[in-house]
Amino acid sequence: MSAPATTITAVTPEGPEVAAVPAKRRRLRFVANPKAATGLIVLGFFCLIAIIGPWIAPYDPSARSSDLIQLPSGKHWFGTTHLGQDIFSQVLVGTRGVMFVGLLAGIVATALSVLIGVSAGFLGGAADESLSALSNVFLVIPALPLIIIVASTIPSAGDLMVALVIGLTSWAWGARVLRAQTLSLRRRDYVEAARATGESTWRIITAEIMPNLTAIIASGFVGTVIFAVMSEITLAFIGISTISEWNWGTILFWAQSQQALAQGAWWWFVPAGLAIAILGTALSLINFGIDEFVSPRLRSSGHTRVLNRRTRAKDGHTVRMRVGFTPVLGSTAGAATPVVRRKKEEAA
Repeated sequence: MSAPATTITAVTPEGPEVAAVPAKRRRLRFVANPKAATGLIVLGFFCLIAIIGPWIAPYDPSARSSDLIQLPSGKHWFGTTHLGQDIFSQVLVGTRGVMFVGLLAGIVATALSVLIGVSAGFLGGAADESLSALSNVFLVIPALPLIIIVASTIPSAGDLMVALVIGLTSWAWGARVLRAQTLSLRRRDYVEAARATGESTWRIITAEIMPNLTAIIASGFVGTVIFAVMSEITLAFIGISTISEWNWGTILFWAQSQQALAQGAWWWFVPAGLAIAILGTALSLINFGIDEFVSPRLRSSGHTRVLNRRTRAKDGHTVRMRVGFTPVLGSTAGAATPVVRRKKEEAA
């Protein structure tokens, strides 16, 4: 069920006057958050580069040339490697593998955590015990060592295999959190009302329970994407995954193996390192934005600006609204006396 609209009420001798905050403004509150907006813009930029990167790369990332260990210049924006390979082209082409693994693993892990966690919390009984036991089993499976074993056993294992292994082993924590939240929501009044009206179980889960878990699901998805991206880069850096497919970890692998730091070739590893740092920062900003959107104490946009306004009574007296309070202007003994009354807003 969606949260009720925020209202500003003025009680006058002629009757109450109510102005509802538009629902569209509430929906845009998350995007209006500077942290979330910045993170989404940067993440969208990397997704765009992942799509068009191989097309706009000025050189073949594996092509050799006579420009060995060259500084960044107009010809090679990020410089070249010991074989004359263009590092800018390698960064552009390598973005696709990183984003593919991160997003696919996040989608797989989030789907499994929602399916198992919400079902276990809502159904209860034997279903809850079985699904909780399954979550506990996957909770103790180490994802990174398993990926190393799979990659070593299957030499042709590519980004798809790595993403699936990460997604299939990273859903247990999210499932436990969603189960706990579902247990607290299953006996709420609006859920009991839906049961009383004869709604089906899956209709109650999808329409009544799931909307109230959106922020937790989104936060779990962002956390899984961060873990998957770092796992993919780590595997490439230590040489476990195939080095024939370019990604940022592969660039760092070759820079480390050829002693780029000892040669003073800082341009060989700095661009890939900065790309990793910027992507991680963007995902963290989105996570912070989700936290502020969910928690009223952390919220710094949208609703706060709406409440920081003035309300004028019929006699011209002005009452400045404070965060968390709604002024009610009533008349006492023929004169309008401002009375400040706390208004508790229910969150969905």
